[in-house]
Amino acid sequence: MNTYRCRLLTPISATEVQWISDAVLVLDGRIIAEVAPYDGREVDEDLRPWVLTPGFVDAHLHFPQTRIVGAASGPLLEWLDRSTFPEEQRFSEAAHAERIAAVFCERMLSAGTTLAMVYGSVHPSAAEALFQQLDLSGMRALAGPVLMDANSPDSLMLPVDRAIPALESLADRWDGADSGRLRVAVVPRFALSCTGAMLKAAGRLAEARGLWVTTHLSENLEECRVAREMFSAPDYLSIYEDAGLLHSRSVFAHCIHLSDSEWSRFAASGAVVAHCPDSNDFLGSGGMPTHTVIERGIPLAIGTDIAAGRSFRVPRILSSAYDNALRQGLQLDPRQLLWWGTRGGAVALGESRVGVLQPGFEADVIALDIPDWVESEAEVLGWALFDHDARVRQTWIRGEVVWSAR
Repeated sequence: MNTYRCRLLTPISATEVQWISDAVLVLDGRIIAEVAPYDGREVDEDLRPWVLTPGFVDAHLHFPQTRIVGAASGPLLEWLDRSTFPEEQRFSEAAHAERIAAVFCERMLSAGTTLAMVYGSVHPSAAEALFQQLDLSGMRALAGPVLMDANSPDSLMLPVDRAIPALESLADRWDGADSGRLRVAVVPRFALSCTGAMLKAAGRLAEARGLWVTTHLSENLEECRVAREMFSAPDYLSIYEDAGLLHSRSVFAHCIHLSDSEWSRFAASGAVVAHCPDSNDFLGSGGMPTHTVIERGIPLAIGTDIAAGRSFRVPRILSSAYDNALRQGLQLDPRQLLWWGTRGGAVALGESRVGVLQPGFEADVIALDIPDWVESEAEVLGWALFDHDARVRQTWIRGEVVWSAR
């Protein structure tokens, strides 16, 4: 048993949090055994004035873009050509992929991210390097190489007959590893970089093996126009529908310019929106209609979208989500934001064991350095979500310290 005295903030639902200004958190191995007001007992460590919260969930970011944060030269399609694709070509080199994988995992853990859905590069060797480092770091993750066989640099394309077997082999080694801590995802980059044959093969593989799917959808108006023309499709979503990629294990990043019909079909499918408001702003793509997602009951998780997004810190992106909604006339409750960034995001990604500090859940926990004069629930929520300089001091996954600033 490890017993900590601390200040503690945890979501209970999208509208309720639990705030204990002087708490005791007891861990029994990887499991939270007790959460209660401090009662005078002896503790192993007094962490006050730090505030303990669940670890953050990042539903959309790109491993091969770790080194190009801030390099956006948008809009989207131009940025891919000028900044992203040249960097991603370097991941054919095993040593480069291994080096960046270590940096990538450290950046996530130091930002308090304990669960992430990660896009790799197209290269099978880089996907292996990523999973090896995710395993070593203790991270929870869904990840996979991007599938690309059209409209991309030659060195970043892998045909269906090579890409799908390589992905199956990766899943054989890593999907469900360490009691499900690591999962392999099917990741068509987006419709513009895939042939119809690739998309359909991806859909068949995801169906056959029960794998999660993630891709980009309706981020940029020009992207939408090109996608419809490429596939002679009535709308963007139908391209993924026709390939069997729209279902309750699908996570679609951005979803800015969907029609009413697309939103209706999206909601009926049970698919998840990965909301990436910072990168939407930085590339000038537009604003995701937050009210539509909430009104239709669509699961939502937050994505930093490194590197069009400018920070690995999920609270920084939650702050952008607040701003995005405000521009649309919707003032979000900070409790809703905390839910999206923790428990709600975890559930949206199919991970029911984490995201809340309550007995029986696995102990994915972070310590935020919030001053002791910040005392009330509302004040602590404000600092945790909107102070862009707030520091993570320590990160636990399954009760083990996996990163520490000390």
